[in-house]
Amino acid sequence: MVKIYHNNKCGKSRTALKELTAAGLEVEVIEYLKTPLDSTQLEILVTELGITPYDLIRRGEKIFKELYKSSDPDKVDWLQAMVNHPILIERPIIQKKGLAVIGRSLESLQKIIAY
Repeated sequence: MVKIYHNNKCGKSRTALKELTAAGLEVEVIEYLKTPLDSTQLEILVTELGITPYDLIRRGEKIFKELYKSSDPDKVDWLQAMVNHPILIERPIIQKKGLAVIGRSLESLQKIIAY
């Protein structure tokens, strides 16, 4: 079973979902904008991705520019920022058996498919 944290309005997310299903994987789709993640779920994803919470932030989003652009990245609780504003979460995230990838490239999708 593979989980994809998905935004249907995102072309990369739609492509990732198609690739996963084409590979014959059983996919659980989590529309994280409709069903927001809590800080514990985000912390698990960050750990499985092997990145910092700040690395999971979409810094091009309007809400980031309005609220956080001038902030010292070390002084913001980025997990809470993503809980409060799920649009800030980079997408798509694909999770399988303790490994997660940001599925924006074919290479990252192949990594999760082969895992």
